[in-house]
Amino acid sequence: MTITSQTPDAARAYAVEMHGDQKYGTHPYVHHLDAVAALLQPYGDNARVVGYLHDVVEDTAATVADVRSRFGDLVASCVALLTDAPGANRKERKAKTYAALAEVKGDEELALLVKAADRLANVRACVADGQRALWETYHGEHPTFRAAAFRAGQCDPLWTELDTLLSPSRAPTATP
Repeated sequence: MTITSQTPDAARAYAVEMHGDQKYGTHPYVHHLDAVAALLQPYGDNARVVGYLHDVVEDTAATVADVRSRFGDLVASCVALLTDAPGANRKERKAKTYAALAEVKGDEELALLVKAADRLANVRACVADGQRALWETYHGEHPTFRAAAFRAGQCDPLWTELDTLLSPSRAPTATP
């Protein structure tokens, strides 16, 4: 029997444990996870659970099977979709990941909501920290990312802010 623990608090505790001493810039990694989960607050607990776990397979020793045994099939499927496909470089990895996201339907569209919140949290951070090179990466990827992950009516406020922050007039002026 699989025991699942689908609360945001349980997901946060597991993610903090798995990410350990990893950093998000100069902050503990949980800083990023909390930012993503905060953006997902209006979309319910399942969204927040996946938000806390979205990087756990990609960036730690956790496996999709571990996530499935703790949090259930839907959460594990979403985390798998949010885990970059293998590739020689970022462009190759993202192309594979975006192609998979473009095909998502049904309950797994929850992953697209989390991906939008993750990208928005990342872009907010690079704008706030003046990371122009990273902003340019997100700006360059945005049309392909949007084509793959956007679903009208799903989380339009997140997309509106993301589109605004990635407009050329919002580019950071300094690179630390």
